[in-house]
Amino acid sequence: MSAPLRVVIAKPGLDGHDRGAKVIARALRDAGVEVVYTGLHQTPRQIVDTALQEDADGIGLSILSGAHMTLFAEVIALLRQADATDITVFGGGIIPAADTGALREMGVAALFTPGTPTREVTDWVLTHVRPS
Repeated sequence: MSAPLRVVIAKPGLDGHDRGAKVIARALRDAGVEVVYTGLHQTPRQIVDTALQEDADGIGLSILSGAHMTLFAEVIALLRQADATDITVFGGGIIPAADTGALREMGVAALFTPGTPTREVTDWVLTHVRPS
């Protein structure tokens, strides 16, 4: 029997709105995923350190502040520095369609915008994020 998936849900940067992140965290938990929610105002370093310490399989970033290009890039760079590219990064929030291609090119596996059914997110995580 394999270990359950473990995912860190994080709110990077100065954005203070976390309802969506909490909804996703709860939906993932209800789907059998072990969830570590980091809370508000996390730096990319804190997020990556948490993922490494918790032996996470994935990191879900929730960003509403408009700083998605910078914050996603920093999280992915820190994962590369830590030789932890096996941790799947996905995200959600207010992310313009014009930025999705660049985010995917930098290594973001999936993006979920407002209105995405929670079932779609949980199904994606259960299908695409695998324990090591």
